[in-house]
Amino acid sequence: MSSSSDARLTNSMPAERCRFCAQPLEHTVVDLGLSPLCQNRITPEQASDPEVFYPLQMRICQACWLVQVHAHVMGEDIFKSDYAYFSSYSDSWLKHCREYVELMTDRLQLGPQSKVVEVASNDGYLLQYFVQKGIPALGVEPAANVAEAARAKGVESVTEFFGSATARKLLEQGIRPDLLLGNNVLAHVPDLNDFVAGLKIFLKDDGVITFEFPHLMCLIEGNQFDTIYQEHYCYFSLLAIQNIFQHHGLTIFDVDQLTTHGGSLRIYARHNEDTSKPVLKSVPELLEMEIAKGYNTLATYSAFAERVVETKWKLLDFLMHAKRAGKTVVGYGAPGKGNTLLNYCGIRSDSILYTVDRNPVKQNTFLPGSRIPVHTPECIAETRPDYVLILPWNLRKEIMEQLSYVRQWGGKFVVPIPETRIYE
Repeated sequence: MSSSSDARLTNSMPAERCRFCAQPLEHTVVDLGLSPLCQNRITPEQASDPEVFYPLQMRICQACWLVQVHAHVMGEDIFKSDYAYFSSYSDSWLKHCREYVELMTDRLQLGPQSKVVEVASNDGYLLQYFVQKGIPALGVEPAANVAEAARAKGVESVTEFFGSATARKLLEQGIRPDLLLGNNVLAHVPDLNDFVAGLKIFLKDDGVITFEFPHLMCLIEGNQFDTIYQEHYCYFSLLAIQNIFQHHGLTIFDVDQLTTHGGSLRIYARHNEDTSKPVLKSVPELLEMEIAKGYNTLATYSAFAERVVETKWKLLDFLMHAKRAGKTVVGYGAPGKGNTLLNYCGIRSDSILYTVDRNPVKQNTFLPGSRIPVHTPECIAETRPDYVLILPWNLRKEIMEQLSYVRQWGGKFVVPIPETRIYE
């Protein structure tokens, strides 16, 4: 997108089609250039090999207001047998999941007679708490190595991509969930209509669906452009997701606004035919808020790219001044969002010496694109850097508590989003 002062949305040529309603996508909200797959890991043996970079543009459908990126890479290429994202390495996220299990167990009166199914169940990070309560649970997870980690926690898991075919296959096995849930999976679905159709097919007649996903309104207002990457095909407002669910015979009857992942929504849905669950006021109130803020108009999106460019220059300015002052900067974390940020800003190991991550799968590798090395967290205490750049900024408080010892030698923390800020 142009960085001219009027910050108008650009036209995409040639037009692609909306993932939901198939209308032409004529407007690009922000262009982040070329980027590799953000969850790739570069081993030492691959350090000199070339990488594939893909165009990374966020586009918006003016017909249904679904924000999306083009699917240059399909799920089979992303969720491979060595997929590197494991949900269980965030203590605050696990706490959030335990609280969810308590909430839903009480709200839906779940027990040994119930069935809970999670799509994109990852390493059993959430379902393990249902299992501990004696509530039957099943995970549907496409990445084989991650599903195996869930089984080690006692969570029964099938290695499948969820959609209408998988839903029918599970129905034939006599499985029909009272609670069908998914956390941060909707963005990863290239065939959105088939996925939501599968939810409709699979859900028990009086069952409940809950899905959590980052709220588009928070992404735009919080300048969270680093959450845009190839593995995220779509970005949802309540306006857009309501259209999609309603089209497939599902009614959203409640919604919670959450603080997770920089601001998320948890929607509650049921079959249109299930009138025992009336639509609560939380739904129309949030819809009215989104409309009042213009999320059904192009004008609301038009200034986003300008803020993105400004954030880039502020981070580069900090790194340049730190370098000239003889200060050392390292990273914490190797999340997908961090790779979008680093590659868009053109940051390499001459600016950030290394990063660290608690996930052993990511340690002793290099970040895609930037080729910044990934070490164990203990490396920070050994090298005593002047600044630690927190790449998973949504976990800032948790990480600063874990690394409180950095202050012993006068080290400081840096958070890049919504703009570069230093914490002592």
